Amino acid sequence: MLAMLSISRRVEAARRAFDRRDVEAAAALHDPERIARAVADDMRRATSPIGAYIGSMVYGALDGIITTFAVVSGVAGADLGSNVILILGIGNLVADGFSMGTGDYLSTKAEREYYDREARRQRWEIESFPEGQRAELRALYVKDGYDEADATRMTEVQTRDTGRWVNAMMIAELGMLKEEHNPFFNALATFLAFVVAGSVPLLVYLVGLVVPVDAGTAFRVSVALSALALFAVGAMKVYVTRLNPLRSGLEMLMVGGLAAAVAYVIGDLLQNVGGAG
Repeated sequence: MLAMLSISRRVEAARRAFDRRDVEAAAALHDPERIARAVADDMRRATSPIGAYIGSMVYGALDGIITTFAVVSGVAGADLGSNVILILGIGNLVADGFSMGTGDYLSTKAEREYYDREARRQRWEIESFPEGQRAELRALYVKDGYDEADATRMTEVQTRDTGRWVNAMMIAELGMLKEEHNPFFNALATFLAFVVAGSVPLLVYLVGLVVPVDAGTAFRVSVALSALALFAVGAMKVYVTRLNPLRSGLEMLMVGGLAAAVAYVIGDLLQNVGGAG
């Protein structure tokens, strides 16, 4: 089992081993062959089309469920009827999903453009003033706490290849890592996850268009479906956060439930404003 753990999961396992003072488990986690296999596994995950965008998918899904169910709760609290729930719910899905996707696209694109601009500057400085850039990189390593000898050796290694040299300057001088995600696919993953997961609270109301379902039953079923979806996606979030899946699922269920409860109470308080009752 330990051999299959990725590097990030090994960090969590190492923390648990330390807390228990479990020397045997810690030693197994630091086996060189297992570490090498874990690095290779992480590299495969990084190049996986789904793995690259799992973060956007998870957080898009969570936002979709919470915001849509908040709409359902608010309308149900105001007792405005299933048709209003569907109209507002679907409108929220499309509008908020598009807004989130667009925001994701623009932010990812802006990060990449900023990185590329700074990387071009670094490359030009390296080509134009190589000795000055070597001295700067060495000074940055010294600033980080390395002694002069180690800083010099590290600089010699990093400056043997121009591409690696540029990356080293971007990290050491600017603290920037290259954004590898495609902005369009990042936005698409967010939008699709938001719409698909966000439709869960509306499923029973869509069924009600074909088979009559009374408002009370529909709301209770929507609550149950939303709770299951929140817990499931919250547990899936560990793929990104590496936290305990049970705790992560329960935490997201509590947050989503709180948002829904607030929306329901507000809808109930404003019931007369909505023209109901």
